[in-house]
Amino acid sequence: MSFYVSLSGLKAAAADLSTISNNVANVNSTAFKKSRAVFNDLFAAAPMQTTSTVAGQGVRLAGVTQQFTQGTIESTDKVLDLAITGEGFFTVRSQNADGTTGDITYTRNGAFAVDQDRYVVDQTGSRLQVFPVDPSTGVIQGAMDTANLVPLQIPLTNPNDPTAQLTSVGVSKTGIISAVYSNDETINLGVTAMATFPNIEGLRQQGDAHWQVTRESGDTTFGTANSGLFGTINSGALERANVDITEELVALIAAQRNFQANAKAIETGKAMTDSVINIR
Repeated sequence: MSFYVSLSGLKAAAADLSTISNNVANVNSTAFKKSRAVFNDLFAAAPMQTTSTVAGQGVRLAGVTQQFTQGTIESTDKVLDLAITGEGFFTVRSQNADGTTGDITYTRNGAFAVDQDRYVVDQTGSRLQVFPVDPSTGVIQGAMDTANLVPLQIPLTNPNDPTAQLTSVGVSKTGIISAVYSNDETINLGVTAMATFPNIEGLRQQGDAHWQVTRESGDTTFGTANSGLFGTINSGALERANVDITEELVALIAAQRNFQANAKAIETGKAMTDSVINIR
């Protein structure tokens, strides 16, 4: 039995090593959120058996949970690089190959740019979703829900004056995106749709710092930046990974020692078995 107990320990240590290695590998990934392996002990006893005389059965991996702590904010001086200070996610929607809209996902990676159709997209090509606003006042038009989401598009010419060219784009702390044109007119294009969830750890990881809503995460709650549960938006900055490389290397050493200890336990168990078999 000791072989199986130690084998479970080896598997647990290997899972821990894999988790830590993934954290270290993504130390430079924008808005990456580190993970932590969670373990539970295994125990079994007959209904009428005294548990004080029963040893445990080993360990099992209970899950790998992501840690949604704040990453360091790094300045980039690019207007469409957006970083969230505090809670919340950007809302983006993918585009299918046939031109139809795909699924909504959520991200903290605010490295946005403009595509050939002047839509604001992230590094995966998903379009940033905003709530429509009054062009002059910036007041949201309609409800803050999924049905009212629209992709953000930045026209090169003023919709009210086609002769006026785009001169600059601005993003406020509350997520209002505005465009200034050569005729000195400022037009509000939309307000960034921020999202949060009752259980953030229940989100399904998609890769590329994107997550999908699940039953465990609960329904999406939409809002605007710098209000309620939502943090502020910083234009010209990006959120770095929340990985502390020193902490991860210490954890890596501990996981390695754990692996070695379980391997030694298997070796000791084998030596004891050999001794019994060799008794004459």
